[in-house]
Amino acid sequence: MKILFFNWRDITSPLAGGAEVYLHEIARRLAKSHKVVLYCGKYEGCKEEDELDGIRVIRRGGAFSLYFHAAFDYLATLRKENFDIVIDSINGVPFFTPLFVRRPKVAIIYHLVKKDIFFRELPLPLAVIAWLAERAIPFLYGKVPMVTDSPSSMQELIEFGISEERMNIIYSATEHAAPGHGVKSEKPLIAYVGRVKQYKQLDHLLQAFKVVKGEIPGAELIIAGRGDFSELRKLVNGSELSSCITLAGEVADREKLEIIKKAWVFVTPSMKEGWGITVLEANACGTPAIAYDVPGLRDSIKDRETGFLIRPPRDIEKLADGIVEVLTDSELRQELSRNALEWSSSFSWDQSTAKFMAILQSSVQRCRNQPARA
Repeated sequence: MKILFFNWRDITSPLAGGAEVYLHEIARRLAKSHKVVLYCGKYEGCKEEDELDGIRVIRRGGAFSLYFHAAFDYLATLRKENFDIVIDSINGVPFFTPLFVRRPKVAIIYHLVKKDIFFRELPLPLAVIAWLAERAIPFLYGKVPMVTDSPSSMQELIEFGISEERMNIIYSATEHAAPGHGVKSEKPLIAYVGRVKQYKQLDHLLQAFKVVKGEIPGAELIIAGRGDFSELRKLVNGSELSSCITLAGEVADREKLEIIKKAWVFVTPSMKEGWGITVLEANACGTPAIAYDVPGLRDSIKDRETGFLIRPPRDIEKLADGIVEVLTDSELRQELSRNALEWSSSFSWDQSTAKFMAILQSSVQRCRNQPARA
């Protein structure tokens, strides 16, 4: 089968996140038996043509011009390659493939971004355009099978106007080479490893840590990942807690694993996620996770089994209380850790890829008797 993916970024982009991990892990497994092409945006210093784990990568345009390039290049050249199916990976803004692709299609939508995040993350004109584009999804993708990665994201999409009959849940997994308990740090260590964006609400974690520090003087916090740390540094530098907080910036995969293995608890105070791959990564290292009870994260964390869900969301005091409870109760922490390891082991990229491939085959089969068009 010849498979074409459209996605905002590829896994090598400095701004790659969980969506790129999800797509890459599935695409590279498909590439072992099928021809797979990924069309995505460029970044500084990248090659326009590349190959990653058997995937042919085509990079064009920037963060938003990519969408115009995608439509033009598909109509001008890519459709001539006669792909069996096209996957539209929606990261807030769709590629609008129903308007220019006539072949079988499948859409991946990790979660709805919605107004709050668009207007928090983007300049006003772009936020308006992106929000309107997302609002068009139920109307433009009315007949396109959709894949999402958590039950709460699926429910959100159904409420948004997408038919439940077209929805499929395919979970994220974890790819640790050596999962399992690590040697925990001597001092109580709280960790966040992931993208640094405003909607991740890491300022909540800093505020909660002030409360935690009052209860547990030896506690330490480390924040690592891709993104802009300038605002976090402003909050940390000059504060009385600066010596106890490490802003590590982007780290290699090996260092990321070392951080979450040493941590006593992983905390992600995001506004929402599609699923929360970093939670599963932490669990695979025997580290329980704490998050707000929001879409995606309420599925990746089993409350009081593999970690804590804080209700209501945005309650920083309760977030701090949850962290303190895990750090001070060693018996509870060990139980959460055991459960977290077992929970993470139940997810497999191979299984997810098999389910994804079945959806692709079903979509192609349904269109088998239709005339082949561009």
